[in-house]
Amino acid sequence: MLSALEHGLNTITPVDLPGTLSDAADLDKYCADWSGLHGGRPALVYRPRSSEDVARIVRHHQGEQQRITIQGGLTGLAGGAVPDEGDIVISMERMDRIEAFDEIGGTVTVQAGVVLARLAETVEAQDWYFPLDIGARGSCQVGGNIATNAGGNRVLRYGPMRDLVLGLEVVLADGRIVPMMNSVLKNNTGPDLKHLFIGTEGTFGIVTRAVLRLFPKPAARRSALCAVPSFAKVAALLKAARGRLPGLSSFEVMWEDFLLASSRALGRAMPFAQAHPIYVLIEAEGGATPQMQDIFEGFLGEMIEEGMASDVIVAQNHEQSHALWALRDAIGELLKSLSPFVSFDVGIPLRATGEYIERARAQLQAAFPSTSHLFFGHLGDGNLHIVSGPHASEADQLKVDEIVYRLVEEVGGSISAEHGIGRIKKPFLHMSRSEIERQLMAQLKATLDPAQRLNAGRIL
Repeated sequence: MLSALEHGLNTITPVDLPGTLSDAADLDKYCADWSGLHGGRPALVYRPRSSEDVARIVRHHQGEQQRITIQGGLTGLAGGAVPDEGDIVISMERMDRIEAFDEIGGTVTVQAGVVLARLAETVEAQDWYFPLDIGARGSCQVGGNIATNAGGNRVLRYGPMRDLVLGLEVVLADGRIVPMMNSVLKNNTGPDLKHLFIGTEGTFGIVTRAVLRLFPKPAARRSALCAVPSFAKVAALLKAARGRLPGLSSFEVMWEDFLLASSRALGRAMPFAQAHPIYVLIEAEGGATPQMQDIFEGFLGEMIEEGMASDVIVAQNHEQSHALWALRDAIGELLKSLSPFVSFDVGIPLRATGEYIERARAQLQAAFPSTSHLFFGHLGDGNLHIVSGPHASEADQLKVDEIVYRLVEEVGGSISAEHGIGRIKKPFLHMSRSEIERQLMAQLKATLDPAQRLNAGRIL
């Protein structure tokens, strides 16, 4: 067994924990994530069941200076969960307990490996609501959502994961457990240390448990697909919806090429008889009364009268709503047909989004005229997604990166709005973060993990 765990000149002595994997055939699953980036083969994979197990693993391997990769549901698109050759992997897949549910205060305490969809279903069964919603909901884990500060479809109303976390428990690089399991919204007792570990992709510490904020379950969700004549009208529609539509929770924008590709992937006809340049999927949450439906439909009628929308499809029941959202969520099917693809989730100031897309589309089409370039996103929070593919060569993929990110830098945007930096976006971080910001990040890493053991090589 020990010969299979050799890494360089060091021999790894494993911790005696049930469920530990070291056979080559068992390790394949842990070599890559959804980004398509393939790393090295880990020396072994731990599957702990508690924070104490994680701390024991970290302390045990401290003397060996063994590097550790932390993995959740492996749904990341930035290569953040991909190990280097000989890494130890700590997979959170067995830390999947929902530990406590406060039905009075509206909080839930969970281990990091709880799958997002299971969490949502559990609390909704008790008339509570956890609003984070992303396409990988059936596989992604809460710990990964926290580590990447996941956003998703309802950031417009509820904020990203950072706004939904009340407390954390974290294992540091020296094996100490930091209990920050706060369960109240207001706690002004000095620096809020949990934010050191939200959105930092496991580089400062390992998130093992969390207290999450819940909301009363909406009695009804109303969805509509709007055909919009121009991006200028999209911006006007967003402003109007924010000010005049009660319970606005989602504002998903899809350009015509994306909706056409999505419809084809699902084997469906385009939803409108005529083609339109842009489509917006609007969702509002609230009461189930007929008056609320009248307000929703009345607002959409006003948007047509005011020229902000050319046509509207209003879902009349859950099945119709699901059919509309399936068009937006078909990205999984699309990626299979575009592989090998290059995917982006950039943050663009709304004032610059229309011009940015025109320039990016023109430059991508000029460089790769036979390749698909699809645009969509959560425009309510400035998050634009771009998928370009297929691109067989690494040189072509790098050229796509350079086109997209150079334009992001020019408009003062972010190279990552919600997927993180990981390994893939690391060479472009300087386009969004200044030198002194990067220096401060490095200083924090050196303070919390001086031996560079936790998720080494990510972000910086």
